[in-house]
Amino acid sequence: MHETYDPYAPGSDAEGPDAAGEDGFVPGNYVNRELSWLAFNSRVLAEAENDAYPLLERLRFLSISASNLDEFTTVRIAGLEGQARRGIEDIAIDGRDPRQQLAAIRQEVLEIEDRQQATLQALAPKLAENGLEIAAVEDLDKDEAKWLEAYFVSDILPLITPQAIDPSHPFPFVANTGMGAIFRLKRGKGQSSLMEMVLIPSGVPRFVRVPDSENDRATLYVAIEQLIVSFAKHLFPGFKIQGDGLFRVLRDSDLEVEEEAEDLVRVFRTAIQRRRRGRAVLLELDDECDEAAEALLREHFDLDEAMIVKTGGMLGLSDLATICDEPRPDLKFSPFSPRYPERVVAHDGDCFSAIREKDFVVHHPYESFEVVVDFLRQAASDPAVVSIKQTLYRAGDQSPVIEALMDAAEAGKAVTAVVELKARFDEERNIRWASELERAGVQVVYGIAELKTHAKVSLVVRREEEGYRTYCHFGTGNYHPTNAKIYTDLSYFTANPALGRDAAKLFNFVTGYVEPASLEKLVISPLSLREKLGELIDAEAANAAAGKPAAIWAKLNSLTDRGIIDRLYAAGSAGVDIQLVVRGICSLRAGVPGLSENIRVKSVIGRFLEHGRIWAFANGGELPGKQAAVFLTSADAMERNLDRRVELMVPLTNKTVHAQVLNQVMLANILDTEQSWRMTPDGGYERLRVGDDGDESAFNCHEYFMRNPSLSGRGTARDLDSIPRLTLRGTSASAVSGA
Repeated sequence: MHETYDPYAPGSDAEGPDAAGEDGFVPGNYVNRELSWLAFNSRVLAEAENDAYPLLERLRFLSISASNLDEFTTVRIAGLEGQARRGIEDIAIDGRDPRQQLAAIRQEVLEIEDRQQATLQALAPKLAENGLEIAAVEDLDKDEAKWLEAYFVSDILPLITPQAIDPSHPFPFVANTGMGAIFRLKRGKGQSSLMEMVLIPSGVPRFVRVPDSENDRATLYVAIEQLIVSFAKHLFPGFKIQGDGLFRVLRDSDLEVEEEAEDLVRVFRTAIQRRRRGRAVLLELDDECDEAAEALLREHFDLDEAMIVKTGGMLGLSDLATICDEPRPDLKFSPFSPRYPERVVAHDGDCFSAIREKDFVVHHPYESFEVVVDFLRQAASDPAVVSIKQTLYRAGDQSPVIEALMDAAEAGKAVTAVVELKARFDEERNIRWASELERAGVQVVYGIAELKTHAKVSLVVRREEEGYRTYCHFGTGNYHPTNAKIYTDLSYFTANPALGRDAAKLFNFVTGYVEPASLEKLVISPLSLREKLGELIDAEAANAAAGKPAAIWAKLNSLTDRGIIDRLYAAGSAGVDIQLVVRGICSLRAGVPGLSENIRVKSVIGRFLEHGRIWAFANGGELPGKQAAVFLTSADAMERNLDRRVELMVPLTNKTVHAQVLNQVMLANILDTEQSWRMTPDGGYERLRVGDDGDESAFNCHEYFMRNPSLSGRGTARDLDSIPRLTLRGTSASAVSGA
C-alpha cells in the first residue's frame, strides 16, 4: 500500500468538468488523453498477469509497464505540474484543467503501481519454481552470501562513494531515474548522528547473478541496492548503522528548445544536459525507510509539486528487463524467424529489379526488415545509383541504415539525410549519428525547426537505359532494425513515377522550405493531411446519407484530435459503420447511445507491438473490397501529427498491395479475439472474449501472421492453396489469388 503526499488530491478547486461549453462542446463525449494512456498501460500490465504467457515474457511485460510509467511521469505528469505551477489553465479535451487532470491521474497511477508490485510478488515464486529466483541477501545460504560479500568488496565497493550530508557537504545531485541508499550513522556515545548517502552508479548492474552452485538451487539474482545495505559495514567501518533507506528519483524530462536558435545542435546539447538536472517529479521510497532519512529527502527535493510514493516492494521495476535476457528458452515465446520476401530472392537479391517488376509491401516483423537495409546497401554499392535521400527519426545504437548511407557518400553518391533532433529521448543519439554522417560526406539537414520530421521515406534515383528512375520506400515505422523485430509495421516499395516525384517534393519541403504547389498522390502534413482525412470521412457520411454502402476502418496508435473525432461521430451518426483498432490513447468514446452507436474501438496488445497505421474507406463499395480507398501513413490522428509534424499518407492503388493491407493486415486486426480489448461506452476497456461478436472461433492475428506471413512478394515460391483466407466471418481454406 502506498503512503503519499499529493498536492493535487481532489479538493475545493479540483472539481469535475462542466457539463457543456459555450460552443456546444460536451466534455463528456471525450476521454481524457492522460487517463486513456494509463488505461493502455494497464492493458500492457495485464499481459504480465496473463497465465497463458511464458514466465519471462510476463516479467518483460511488467518491466515494460514500469518503464512506460516512468516516461509518463517524467514527461506527461511533469508537464501538467509545470502548467499548474505557472497558473496555466489549458483545458483538455474532456474539459479538465491541469490540476483536475492531476487529481484524476494520481489515483490511476497509484493503482497501477500497486498492481505492478502485486504482479512481481505473484511472479517471483513461479520463477523460483522454474529455477530463477530474485532473492534477498538474507535468503542466501552461507556459501552464497560469502561469495556475494566478496563480490561486493572486490567489484562494487571501488565504484561507489559514500557522501556525508552536513553543512560542509552539500546534498549530492541525483540524476533522473537515479537510485541510492541513505544511512543514519553514529560513531560513539555522546556523538550526534551523521547522514551518509551512497548513489548507485549507472554503469553498475542492477541485479547481480550469483554463480550456479552444485546443489541444484535456482539461478539467483540479487538487487544491487540490497548488497549496498547488507554489506554497508565495509563502507562505514567504525560506525554503527542506526537506520537506512532506499530511494529513487524521477525528474522532468521534457525538452524546451528555442525554435529560432541559430545553432540547433548546440542548443539541443545544452537542453539535454538541462534535462538531466530537471525538477524532481517523483520520489520513491522503500517501505522501511528510516524516518530521519526520509525527512531529509523530503526536505531536499522540491516536493510541493512532486509526488512521494512509499512502495510496498522493489523500486525501479523497469530494470527487471535485464533478468529477461537469461538464456531460458523454455520460459520465453517460441523463437520466430521472419521470412525474407521471395520476390526479391526470385530476382537474385536485386531489390531494384523486384520493385521494377511490381510494387510490393513488406509486413514486419513477420517479414524481415533486412530487405529495407538491403535496399539501401544495394543503393550504396550500385554504380548506377546517383542520389539517395533519407529521413531518420530513430535509428538505434548499431544502425546498418546509417552505415549504408555513409558507404554511399564515400562512394561518391549524393546523399542527403534528414535527421530529426527532436525525437524524444533519442536526441543525443541522433546528434551523434548526424556528426558521423557529416564526416562521411553526407549532407545532413535537421528539417524545419518548428516541425518534427516524422515521415518515413527513402528515395533512390538510379540511372537506367530509359533514363533516371526513382525508387521509394515508404514506411509506417522507424528505420530501426531492433524495433522492427518487435513492432508490427509496413514497408511499401514502389517505382511509381508520380510517387517518386511527390517524394522529391517532400524532401524539398523539409530541406529547403519549398512548399509543393501540388502533389499527385502523396498527402503531407501539416499541408493537407488533416483536410484530406476530413474529406474522406465526410464522403463516407454523404454515401451513407444517400443510401450507399459506407464504412471506415482505421488502425492507429493514438486518436486524440477533436476535429477528427467529431467528424467520425458525425459519420457514425449518418450511418457509417466505423471500426477502429487503436492500440494506445483513444479520446473517442465508442458505443455511446445518440453519439457513437455505429463506432467500435478495440486495442490489440500481444507478443508484438502494433505500430502500423492504416486508413480504409469503403468509397461507395464494401469493406473489405476492391473499390475501397486504402492508405498507409506515418501519422496518428493527433493534433501534433496533423499540425506540427511532417508526415505522409500514401494511397495504395496496386491491387496486390491493396488486397494485402486491407484483406489481411487490417482485417486480421479486426478479427482478433485472443489479444483484443474492446472499449466500453464509459471509455474503459474489457477483454474481448470468444463469441463476443457472434463468432465462436478464437483468432490470434500475431500467430496467424507468424504461420502465414503476408502474401506480397511471394512470387511463385509457395503453394497459395494452403494459406487460410481471412473473411469478415473468420478464416477459410480458400486460395488467395492475385499475390
